[in-house]
Amino acid sequence: MEGAFAIFLFFLLSFASFPGGTKAAQAKDNGVYIVYMGAAASTNGSLRYEHTQLLSSLKRKGNTLVHSYSRSFSGFAARLSDEEAQSIAQKPGVISVFKDPLLQLHTTRSWDFLKYQIDLKIDSSPSSDSVSSTQEYDTIIGILDTGIWPESKSFDDKDLGAIPLRWKGKCMEGDDFGQSNCNRKLIGARFYVDPDEATADRTPRDMQGHGTHVASTAGGSAVPGASFYGLAAGTAKGGSPRSRIAIYRVCTPEGCQGSAIMAAFDDAISDGVDVVSVSLGASAMSKPDVMSDPIAIGAFHAAENGILVVCSAGNDGPNSGTVVNSAPWILTVSALTIDRDFESDVVLGGNKVIKGEGIHFSNLHKQPVYPLIYAKFARQSEALESEARNCNPSSMDAAKIKGKIVVCDNDDNEYSEKSKLEEVKGLGGVGLILVDDEERSVASVYGTFPMTVVSSKDASEILSYMNSTSNPVATVLATVAVANYKPAPSMAYFSSRGPSSISKNILKPDVTAPGVDILAAWIGNDMAGTPGKAAPSFNVLSGTSMACPHVSGLAATVKSQNPTWGPSAIRSAIMTTAIQTNNLRGPITTDTGTAATPHDYGAGEVSTTRPLQPGLVYETNTMDYLNFLCYYGYNIAQIKDIARNVSDGFSCPQDSSSDLISSINYPSMAISGLDGKRSKTVVRTLTNVAGADATIYTASIDAPEELTVKVVPSKLEFKGTGQKQSYQVVLSLKSSAKEDLFGSITWTNGQYKVRSPIVVSSNDDHQ
Repeated sequence: MEGAFAIFLFFLLSFASFPGGTKAAQAKDNGVYIVYMGAAASTNGSLRYEHTQLLSSLKRKGNTLVHSYSRSFSGFAARLSDEEAQSIAQKPGVISVFKDPLLQLHTTRSWDFLKYQIDLKIDSSPSSDSVSSTQEYDTIIGILDTGIWPESKSFDDKDLGAIPLRWKGKCMEGDDFGQSNCNRKLIGARFYVDPDEATADRTPRDMQGHGTHVASTAGGSAVPGASFYGLAAGTAKGGSPRSRIAIYRVCTPEGCQGSAIMAAFDDAISDGVDVVSVSLGASAMSKPDVMSDPIAIGAFHAAENGILVVCSAGNDGPNSGTVVNSAPWILTVSALTIDRDFESDVVLGGNKVIKGEGIHFSNLHKQPVYPLIYAKFARQSEALESEARNCNPSSMDAAKIKGKIVVCDNDDNEYSEKSKLEEVKGLGGVGLILVDDEERSVASVYGTFPMTVVSSKDASEILSYMNSTSNPVATVLATVAVANYKPAPSMAYFSSRGPSSISKNILKPDVTAPGVDILAAWIGNDMAGTPGKAAPSFNVLSGTSMACPHVSGLAATVKSQNPTWGPSAIRSAIMTTAIQTNNLRGPITTDTGTAATPHDYGAGEVSTTRPLQPGLVYETNTMDYLNFLCYYGYNIAQIKDIARNVSDGFSCPQDSSSDLISSINYPSMAISGLDGKRSKTVVRTLTNVAGADATIYTASIDAPEELTVKVVPSKLEFKGTGQKQSYQVVLSLKSSAKEDLFGSITWTNGQYKVRSPIVVSSNDDHQ
């Protein structure tokens, strides 16, 4: 399980500032290897000495050390040859040695929409009125990202009290960033650079915008009158507006080095954060081993120290098996839409209106007076028809484009939307109508050029109109924000899907949250987005990067109300109270309109209030995670090096196999290799967090016809806070299943509903 691996990246789908969509770039080889040595068993000074001694054993001249990890776990990053890396991998106490991977990045209305979703439900679950508003615990959210723009109003510390005494972090000074940039809201700021990189930005300041956007979504203060140039106006606030924020700048415009990510985890754990939010990761193609993955390693040690790590699921959807960041000690988040549409309609001759999607600030006439042309009819003689109709560079005749609105297909994936826009604009076109079913659900920002995206169904109406007249005309209307859009939510097409490549016996993603067209804080020096307009204070971005901080903020709120809860209890509360229906009271759907499944959304869309009082929780303890490592294939000697406190009596089960991963005490249930010849049994344990009054919970089962699910016992009685009760789930197939089957078990006492999704696959964990 050791060895080097190359990692591609999550592109964050923020189309205004990061052209190119989801096309990942290959990481450059910086010659750095990460040497991971497990738990930190000694003091900081002795660990650093140990790392230096290990490097000196190579008898290499010069300082090769890039980062040393010694505060929360042990290891280092160093510039090594392949042979030196292989040599170190054989040394005692070394868990894994792997190339330093380059990872990349994967609101106002979104929080209002989540609350509205709760108001739609007709049941006896606790409402926001029953939840105390008292801040019982001063939570700290650590953000691993591109840095922060401290002057944003989202990081105003008005009405916040003194910084918690338990905070051990610091505000690092750097280029254009000083101690005065931190306050009682932004309490910590760190940055990580390779000492040999002379041109590296040595500052916590965000020059890309992503980290600022993420931080304000998770814990930004309330800012009235926020908008993107007047669109989506409202009060912007984070999920936990009274939480403190600590920023760890691990990313540059080139990406996010794994060595820096591990250094940030090492610091964040020791600094005293409660929640770590990570909106970045590897691509679905990389499939790193859990102990050769910087995020999985850092998150494991965070969980050991009582810290919840929330990660984005990735932007490699809608293909199945693309979810990443799926170690069981991570809360993994996919993305869905909200009930807001950035509508930019097309008006055809005869005033026929076709709904489109896109954000632009153009001044085209509202009446359909502009000639309309389908791009393939402007083909240059030497170009292919497919190139012309997709508006690819150098494929169209400028004389046929000038002064016209151009209809372009977008089905060849050769060039980005922005490149098509620039091509049409450069040839003298006055507008662009892009045909793309997937992009129709996500509003990209096109500046002042009138561009909109329509579905293929609506495009057929446009083409039919063009064929019906010798003088087709149209216009593209300026963008308006439409609220209360239905149906919502639906899964974002780009959101990565399960099953997990780590194991089919654990369900990932865990939950889903808003990640499409999210308005949040932005950097104050961005003059490139919209010509003729000042830098925006807020911007609209899409990606699982945007969904992740919604859940990080929610987790911080749950922690503030339940300060004694560990990370697994918080995760369970969020998962078991999630929602599976939309604002039409139908099932959440995919972008194509089909019913979504747990492979898309995990347990469902997060609720903003129910996790504060879930009734019962599934506590996944360190022993579960150690057993997972056994089932995954690590031996007891490796596990004792990895984990901080492994008792001498701990040993891996004799029959350890990946099938047993289903048995860890997780809030969801995933079972692979189930056939019609035998049944499988899993055990789960619930902990009462609702109070001392005796109460009885009854299990209800929702399962497809092919699947038999039996819960033993079917009733559980709890008499006090902290009491635990276990039950068995026996699963069998009535007939063979060609596709995965989905169901659920819900425990209810009339006040609380505690729901666990079930996924059953007839394929085993290695297929």
